[in-house]
Amino acid sequence: MKLAIAGATGLVGSTMLRVLEEHRFPVSTLLPAASARSVGTTVSFRGEATAVLSMEAALAAKPDLALFSAGGEVSREWAPRFAEAGIPVIDNSSAFRMDSDVPLLVPEVNPQALKPSHRIIANPNCSTIQLVVVLQPLHRAFGLRRVVVSTYQSVTGTGYKAVNQLKAETWNRLHPEAHTEVTRVYPHPIDINVLPHIDVFLENGYTKEELKMMQETRKIMELPDLGITATTVRVPVLGGHSESVNAEFNSTLSLNEVRNLLREAPGVVLRDIPEQNIYPMPIDAQGKDAVFAGRLRLDESRDNTLNLWIVADNLRKGAASNAVQIAFLMLKNGWIG
Repeated sequence: MKLAIAGATGLVGSTMLRVLEEHRFPVSTLLPAASARSVGTTVSFRGEATAVLSMEAALAAKPDLALFSAGGEVSREWAPRFAEAGIPVIDNSSAFRMDSDVPLLVPEVNPQALKPSHRIIANPNCSTIQLVVVLQPLHRAFGLRRVVVSTYQSVTGTGYKAVNQLKAETWNRLHPEAHTEVTRVYPHPIDINVLPHIDVFLENGYTKEELKMMQETRKIMELPDLGITATTVRVPVLGGHSESVNAEFNSTLSLNEVRNLLREAPGVVLRDIPEQNIYPMPIDAQGKDAVFAGRLRLDESRDNTLNLWIVADNLRKGAASNAVQIAFLMLKNGWIG
C-alpha cells in the first residue's frame, strides 16, 4: 500500500521507518513528508534512499494510510485534510487525544475502541502507553482504584535537540578545554541533573505532561473516575522511560497472582528476580517493542496495593511501534490496504 509518514526526518519518524522494516509492513510506496526545509533530502527505507516530500505532495499522492509524528501544530492543520480525503491518520501528537470522537488506542488494552469509520486515530503519550499496558491485566483481575506514578523520562522524548544538549554538556564536562557550544532545549543543564519539569506548568502546579498521563489513562482504560496522580521527571538517559508506580486495587492480590498475570499479558515482559539483580532498565529496553515490569512489592502501608517498576523504549512502544501496531490492527480488520 501507499504509506505516508509526516515527520519522517524526526526521531520518532525515523524510528517508524525502522519498525515498519523490521515488522515487514506491506509498503509498496513510501511517501516520507516533512517541513519545507527538509524537502528534497532523503530517508533510508529498505536499503534505498527515498526523497522527502512536502505535506501537500504527500496528500496529493493519495496514500492509503498516513502516520503523523510532526507535532501538534502540523497535525491540527493536516490530519483533518488527510481524513477528509478518506485517508486514515494515526497521529502521534496530543492534538486529538482527548477528542471524544477520536479513539486513543493501545492495541493490547482497548482494541475495541477502533471502528472502521474512524479517520483520525490518536497514539497516546509515551509514558501513558507503558503504564496502561501493565495496569490493564491487573485491573481486569483486581479492579483498579487509584494510581500514583512518578516517571524518569529519557531526553529522546524531547527530540534531537535535547539529545544534542545532553551530549554537548557531557562532552564539555569530560573535556573542559573543548568549550563546545550548547544549545539549550531545557531551562537547566540535563547532564548529571534531574528536571522535575516536562512540558509547560499549568495553574494548578502540575505540568501538561502530568495532566496528559492522568487524562489519557482514564480514557484508554475506560475509567473516568479513576484516582490517578503523576509526577513527570526528565533524566539524563538517552533511550527509555521508567516509571515508579503505586497501584491500589479493590480486591486482595498476591504477588504470585500478579506475576502470573504479567507473564501472560500481551506486550509485557516480566523481569523480577531482585536477588539476582534482575529488574527492568532502560538500557535493556532500547530497540525493543515490549514493556518491561519488575520490582514487584506489596505496599505494607496500605491494603490491596502494589509497588512496581515499568520500563519501555519511548521511541518504539511509546510512539512508533504502537502506531505500527494500530496500522496492523486496521490491516487485519480489512480497513486499509
